[in-house]
Amino acid sequence: MAGRDLEAFKQRIQRELMGHPVVTSNTYTAWFATGEASLNHLRQFTVQFSVFSNQFLLAALNRVINAETLQSARESKELLLNELGVIYHKGGDGTPRAAVPATPVSAQGSPDTDRAGDPALVSTEGTVDGGTFRFQAAHFEWLLQFGASLGLTFDDLGKRRHGTPATLHFCDELFRLYGSADYNEAMGAAFAVENWAAAGFWKQLIAGLEKIKRTRVPQLPLAFFTWHDRIEDLHKSHVWDELTLCFESPKFREEPFIQAGVTMLDGVGSFWNGLNDMRQPADRHAA
Repeated sequence: MAGRDLEAFKQRIQRELMGHPVVTSNTYTAWFATGEASLNHLRQFTVQFSVFSNQFLLAALNRVINAETLQSARESKELLLNELGVIYHKGGDGTPRAAVPATPVSAQGSPDTDRAGDPALVSTEGTVDGGTFRFQAAHFEWLLQFGASLGLTFDDLGKRRHGTPATLHFCDELFRLYGSADYNEAMGAAFAVENWAAAGFWKQLIAGLEKIKRTRVPQLPLAFFTWHDRIEDLHKSHVWDELTLCFESPKFREEPFIQAGVTMLDGVGSFWNGLNDMRQPADRHAA
C-alpha cells in the first residue's frame, strides 16, 4: 500500500510541480537562448539575477536556523558556506555530496576555461567540513566578474534596493517557504526549486550568453552559469531519492508539501515574468 501511495504522490508531483509553466514553458529563457538580448537588457538581467543570487543567502541561512535535525542543518550549511566561499573537498566528517563549485579566478580566458574553471579553486563534490575559504570562491564574486565585463560595479549588484517588485517577491517567497520552520513547506519548496533548477533554464541562459560572447562581448566570463548547469545535472539523480525519504518521514503531509511547491514555483515565475516585462522592442535586437 505504501508503495502505491508513493507512486500516486509522484504522479501528482509530475502533474502539479513538474508540469508548472515555469518548468515546462519559460517564455523568457526561451527568448534569451536566441542571444538577441541587447547589452542594455543583459545589464538589467545581470542586476536582477545578482539580487536573487545574493538575497538567496538569507533564505539559505533561514533554512539552517529552522532545520528539523542536526543532519539537515549540516546539509543546509554545506550549501550556504559554499555560496559564501568555502570550497568543497573530499574528506572531513560531513557527508560527501554534489556541490556547486567555487568561482574560478581565470574565468576570462578561453571558452574551455569558462567551462572547466580553475582546478586550484573548484571542486564539484565533497564537503565544506575542513574546506578552504577564499573570497574569490564566493558565488557573488563570480557574478561580479560577469557584471564587470558589462560595465557594472559592486555597487550596482546584489543589493535589495536594485530589485524590481517581481524579483523581490521571488526573494521573499524563498525566505518564507524555502527557509520555513514548517517541515512540509520547507521540503515542498526545496523540491520545487531543485526541479526548476534542473529543468534546463541554465542551458537556455548559456546558449544566449555564448552567442553574445561570440558576437559582441568576447571577454564575457561564463563560468558562473556553466558550472551551475553542470552541478544541477548532478543533482537530478538525487532529487527523487530525497523525495522518498521525505515521504517516509512521520512529519510528512502531502497537501502542504504540494501547496508550498506550487507557490514557490509561482514565485520563480514572478522573477522571470518580471524580466520579460523589462524587455523593450529595441532590446530584442542588437544593442
